[in-house]
Amino acid sequence: MGEKTQKEFAEQHNLDASYLSQLLNGHRTLGEKAAANLEAKIGLPEGTLRAPFVPMHDSTDGHQQQASEDQAVKSNADFLGPIDVWDDDTPLDDDEVYVPFLKEVELSAGSGRTAVQQSHKQKLRFGKRTLRRQNVQANEAVCVTVNGNSMEPVLPHGSTVGVDQGCTTITDGKMYALNHGGQLRVKTLYRLPGGGLRMRSYNRDEHPDEEYSALELVKNEIIVIGKVFWYSVLL
Repeated sequence: MGEKTQKEFAEQHNLDASYLSQLLNGHRTLGEKAAANLEAKIGLPEGTLRAPFVPMHDSTDGHQQQASEDQAVKSNADFLGPIDVWDDDTPLDDDEVYVPFLKEVELSAGSGRTAVQQSHKQKLRFGKRTLRRQNVQANEAVCVTVNGNSMEPVLPHGSTVGVDQGCTTITDGKMYALNHGGQLRVKTLYRLPGGGLRMRSYNRDEHPDEEYSALELVKNEIIVIGKVFWYSVLL
């Protein structure tokens, strides 16, 4: 498609020529909502721009070859749609909510003590469907940034986890965020007799298990913030 043809096509369908050029050149991606609007404008069947592209390969005789069902490779991943770039100024879609981060805030100058508080600046966008699928209420969801190497290799330093504050009941072996005397921690937890807890890290060579009785939990100001329902890792 030449530049003139792009312009004519854009004018015919009441599209911005620059926007169309960015899409065709791969400099811009289509989100779910934008794809639906574009389909409606140019008269494409619903879902055309949101379906994954599966290339067809030519056989040796020049004809398209269709793999039989027993030869098809089964995928172990689901196509959730294209990645859409956004920033803090991008308006929320109807099916999205903002989830705040928890952070450590240093108390009174020079004391070295910190308190866990909600950040008024840092936030993450979540789809309402994602939260519903995990049975998480939007107003109970918070995010926590993992600090250090104790949860490696599963959660490297800087990973982000989503936490359900509405679920503080301990299920052995599940991952939870904790407020440990003003310090944010993410650990797998196990119940101990008498109301105690065992904290376990994935990197057990450097971070052995920690055990606390019910009395020690109170003394050390250890509070379970909630269960981890989601995490994101940058490699």
